[in-house]
Amino acid sequence: MSPQLVPERIEAYVAAHTSPAAAHLQALAEETRETLECPQMLTGEVEGRMLEFLVFLACPRSVLEIGTYSGYSALSMAQTLPTDGHIITCELDDERADVAERHIAAAGFADRIEVRRGPALQTVSALDGPFDLVFIDADKGGYLDYYEALLPKLSERGLIVVDNVLWSGRVAEDPSDDDEQSTRALRVFNDHVAADERVVNVMLTVRDGVTLVRRA
Repeated sequence: MSPQLVPERIEAYVAAHTSPAAAHLQALAEETRETLECPQMLTGEVEGRMLEFLVFLACPRSVLEIGTYSGYSALSMAQTLPTDGHIITCELDDERADVAERHIAAAGFADRIEVRRGPALQTVSALDGPFDLVFIDADKGGYLDYYEALLPKLSERGLIVVDNVLWSGRVAEDPSDDDEQSTRALRVFNDHVAADERVVNVMLTVRDGVTLVRRA
């Protein structure tokens, strides 16, 4: 699913007026586009910078990511991680995990970013938390399960960041006109979070839609 929420000329203007990515992130993005399937899943420079800023502001010591892909988002967050901070990132696909681990090591973050392979829910169940920041960007059908598994493990001032919540705008279309599975799952997830009295959330139109969630 390719983000199509903002006109291309506006996206280009935003990218041109955002600080460029570090060299190791540019190299990772180039390899991802050339060698991996579904390169549209790449976090990208603007959202990567946003994640970096969130880490800078929140100063999380414990970060959990659901969905590593090639490691761009984890490396973006690591750039402003506190000196005693650590990131665990979950990836099901071995090829993607291999690429991520190689670039994490090359960038000098192997001691601060740990890639856990296998189903993310199994990884989450084995972790005690609490987590200061969680980034969810994996299979859309699993979003609600990830959210419910992680909310009890969120620290008092923790933040959950959820990607692709607008799904190229399809979540806002007439439900009778769209029965695509991921669209349906995201609609259910978005409605669930909006009605959840345990949390406060804001949905942003950054790239393909990003929701920020904190405890109420």
